[in-house]
Amino acid sequence: MHVLLTPFRRAYRVLVWLANSPRTLILSYALLIFVCAVLYHFFEKDASVGDAVWWAVVTASTVGYGDISPSTWQGRVVAGVLISVMVLLVIPLITAHFASKLIVDTDAFRHDEQEELKHNLRRVKVLLEALAEREGVTLPDSANPPAAPSDR
Repeated sequence: MHVLLTPFRRAYRVLVWLANSPRTLILSYALLIFVCAVLYHFFEKDASVGDAVWWAVVTASTVGYGDISPSTWQGRVVAGVLISVMVLLVIPLITAHFASKLIVDTDAFRHDEQEELKHNLRRVKVLLEALAEREGVTLPDSANPPAAPSDR
């Protein structure tokens, strides 16, 4: 079972890589259009290169005007694969990428700010412990803090 998961994990990592890079996403889309247009031109003998590219763009966009359509079974398989890849992968990846950019929390701390806060809290803890030791006060264990007043 573990052997079967490895290709899925690789595929997932590729999808994440594609989704996080607009350049690779656009390049993948263009490559998909190009490959499908070439295959369409190869399988459909009557189609010109321009018609093949037009067919690939229209099919990938799922508009499907119907002005150009495959007549061979190979062309129909290419159309099915192109539509499936677009609807199940490319369009969701593009949507997810843009959605993630729209919902960025501008109030979130950056990594360097988080590190500075952790450093400052460590310094405060050391100073507080030194002050408590000097005053003879016992501090509660920070690993097991006392219960909140409402919990008692």
